[in-house]
Amino acid sequence: MNKPTDNPADPFKKALAEATKVMADDPELSVSYSVDPSGLSGDAMRLPQVSRRMSREEVLLARGTADALALQHKYHDAGTHAKYAPAGEMARDLYEAMEMARCEAMGARDMPGTAGNIDVKIAHEALRRGYDQVKEASEAPLAVAAGYLIRHLATGRDLPGGAQNVMDLWRGFIEDQAGGTLENLQDILADQSEFARFARQVITDLGYGDQLGDDPDEIDEDEEDGAEENAEEEQDPDSTGQDDSEEEDAEANPEQAQEDQQDAAQAQVSMDDMADQEMGEETEMPEGEAPLEPPAPQPVSDADPDYKVYKTDNDEEIGAEELADPVELERLRAYLDQQLEPLKGAVSRLANKLQRRLQAQQNRSWEFDREEGILDAGRLARVVANPTTPLSFKVEKDTEFRDTVVTLLLDNSGSMRGRPISIAAICADVLARTLERCDVKVEILGFTTRAWKGGQAREAWLNDGRPQTPGRLNDLRHIIYKSADAPWRRTRPNLGLMMKEGLLKENIDGEALEWAHRRMLARREQRKILMVISDGAPVDDSTLSVNPANYLEKHLRDVIAMVEKKKLVELLAIGIGHDVTRYYDRAVTITDVEQLAGAMTEQLASLFDSDPRARARVMGMKRAS
Repeated sequence: MNKPTDNPADPFKKALAEATKVMADDPELSVSYSVDPSGLSGDAMRLPQVSRRMSREEVLLARGTADALALQHKYHDAGTHAKYAPAGEMARDLYEAMEMARCEAMGARDMPGTAGNIDVKIAHEALRRGYDQVKEASEAPLAVAAGYLIRHLATGRDLPGGAQNVMDLWRGFIEDQAGGTLENLQDILADQSEFARFARQVITDLGYGDQLGDDPDEIDEDEEDGAEENAEEEQDPDSTGQDDSEEEDAEANPEQAQEDQQDAAQAQVSMDDMADQEMGEETEMPEGEAPLEPPAPQPVSDADPDYKVYKTDNDEEIGAEELADPVELERLRAYLDQQLEPLKGAVSRLANKLQRRLQAQQNRSWEFDREEGILDAGRLARVVANPTTPLSFKVEKDTEFRDTVVTLLLDNSGSMRGRPISIAAICADVLARTLERCDVKVEILGFTTRAWKGGQAREAWLNDGRPQTPGRLNDLRHIIYKSADAPWRRTRPNLGLMMKEGLLKENIDGEALEWAHRRMLARREQRKILMVISDGAPVDDSTLSVNPANYLEKHLRDVIAMVEKKKLVELLAIGIGHDVTRYYDRAVTITDVEQLAGAMTEQLASLFDSDPRARARVMGMKRAS
């Protein structure tokens, strides 16, 4: 189903895109809106998505991000940046943070209105990263603080709350170490090369000079000296070893001179033949005329470089609110709530059970041998014998979870239609609410295709003469029902979209899993859990009709192997009516969709269990890892 065209946010998006092109001084700049992290790549700019509701927060964030990226495009030269870029990770972070601050400060000088917009972006990022709660400098990134300080010194503007907090924590240290260097900031702000040298000096002052690598200016001087030497050699006249005295001898004895010239010519021919043999065919083409081979295209999949996609132009990653207007979403949500009514008691009990298990694990440990607290019963006899005995008390200790995010990846294929998709939506809804109460962030994603039987990708393939083994031959639709940072109350209506007629089509699991995995890797949480809920193997008739029968299944296995090998994300799966244990190491299969809520609850609770044997029992593993 095509995206609606009457989106009330479209006029704003169009106006912002045009203004951004003008500010960046590049009419060819491509501006798009996405739920992915914002960024700039060449002539393509990605801005935060603006929903149909056009909340004030969304609009201001989009404007601030657009201004910051436009200024970076206008004032930043990638070649100069790469020339002076340090080799070490920490030094590079400092270098890039200071360069971004320079671009924003230049914009504030030339276009003062951008400063306020960018403040909104900075405030949003600082709040999202929790900078307003940081108490110690060691808890805040030095590179971020250095960027904030450069922007503050260059513009004279105070920073938003969280950013100001981070800058203040590090400011004393930075100024103590690099105060003399920072005095020259205003003089070199407009010259990127001078500023890059300035940034490298600041990095040295801060103690990371060993990560800078070679000095690019010294390398340039060496190259210039070498070029001058070559030029002097080229200016010397070519000779065969004859000097002035030899020329005089030639005049006196012409026959001997002729013989010497013949010998020299033969020697030169022999040397040329040897050079030709060593160089091979390279001598046939003058230097500078060799054709440049085009760079190899980037693989579509990180898990399988041989996996192909015929056409990606019509693939879609979209928020649920973009696929239906608010009135329709509320209606669909009401219908979902009706489906929930018969299960309300059972689901509530499961939710409470999960919450109790999670919260119980946060307050279950004790610290012993304390001077005060609760009397330790194990020391009671000693206390009776000698009431003055110290260290006879214990104190209950809170054990907080590591910062955690959970992603639920739901199969939105046509085979899930009816009760399975209703139960999946209900369980995702309940888990999001429950985990949010326990300070665990939840992201809910769905995957399907835009059309049956291939859509526009297949039409293009037919028009191109049906080339052999085209790879994936359908248009993807990846749906974001709830992002990890969005509160449940704001995204509650979105889950009703799963009840929309015509939404559920084909399922290409491998690319969806890789997409969800990439999103999780971009998160800053220490622990990442990805749960896949599906009712079987990947199926897309259009793709499988013109590729090997196991094409999509092989890619799914390759993606799973990649995720489990990297071990950056904990992966588990629940199969509805189909055995998914043949794909996933940690998986369970349920035969009735009504078992889904219990299975999800037990699986998630087991992941937070400190006893590895308990985790192994619930996960169906033969032994504890």
